[in-house]
Amino acid sequence: MTVMRLRTVLATATASLAAATCLTAGPAAATTAPAARDHACSPSVSLDRFTDALDKTTYQGSYAGNFSALARDRHGDLAALSDRSELFTLDRRTLKPTSVVRLADESGAPLDSEGLVVDRDGTRLVTSETEPSVRRYSRDGRVLDRLPVPAALRVAPAGRATANQTFEGLTLLPGGRTLLASMEYALSGDDARTVRFQTWRRTGDGPFRLAAQYAYRTDDASLGVPEVQAVPDGRLLVLERGFTAGAGNTVRLYLADPRGATDTGGTEKLTGQPGVRLIRKTLLTDIAACPTLGATARQPQPNPLLDNIEGMTVTGRDTRGRLRVLLVSDDNANPAQTTRFYSLRVRV
Repeated sequence: MTVMRLRTVLATATASLAAATCLTAGPAAATTAPAARDHACSPSVSLDRFTDALDKTTYQGSYAGNFSALARDRHGDLAALSDRSELFTLDRRTLKPTSVVRLADESGAPLDSEGLVVDRDGTRLVTSETEPSVRRYSRDGRVLDRLPVPAALRVAPAGRATANQTFEGLTLLPGGRTLLASMEYALSGDDARTVRFQTWRRTGDGPFRLAAQYAYRTDDASLGVPEVQAVPDGRLLVLERGFTAGAGNTVRLYLADPRGATDTGGTEKLTGQPGVRLIRKTLLTDIAACPTLGATARQPQPNPLLDNIEGMTVTGRDTRGRLRVLLVSDDNANPAQTTRFYSLRVRV
């Protein structure tokens, strides 16, 4: 997103991915924290390392920042989406860009691109906050398809969503049949802490069609949902994030379970109606509780490690069965913020 307020083919192999563990080559060396075992953030999460290697850098004339989403492609490399309509491919070992593709809508206008999935055929599914929308792109950036969006989720006056507070997260559930997008904040008329998660289903190689919608409640109305990622058993990793001027960011990681939640697609207002079962969630960690590992911040933060964390992808498992999770912050091209990658191990 473009203010200081503040995905994906899941690997089934257990081999470690160097994108989460080997961030030491080239210019990364001076700004990468050393690897260590079990730098605990909580009983469920540990921080391996972080790197600021791409902070305030360019590639082929494009600013290598403003990252809003990450995804692992079929070849093991990383796709990194900028909210300024650019999609980078990053080397999985060094995180250096190896290509960039510029994205646009059907008329050639730029996107406020936020969520990213690399589908099983290699095409890219990308959300834009503007309408909001979900479009399918070829690897070279051509628009191939556009998914339907419920009327209520559209930005007012077309719907009840607020501009710049719509589709932020996008993930493909195990099996590749169900796509899920998370709204960042509540719709007008809904409880201010309750955000909607929309799904689409497909049969075979057919198109995605609108499916169930679920309700998720954040800890506080000031917190939004910038990212969701499916884990192999169908549950979700969910980021909640907020920003307070003079205090800094709040970023929390949850494990959420949409199974058993009520389909709220036909519920006009979510204001505590009896019988509506929310997505269940369990706190995994507050990122502020992670060790700093020598990180510095350019603005006040409860932990200098923190920044505007917005992208997340699951890159595999370690030998103990923990998920390897990579996060990235969106620096908004702001001198007071940092493009930072975080390598976590998460026990679910």
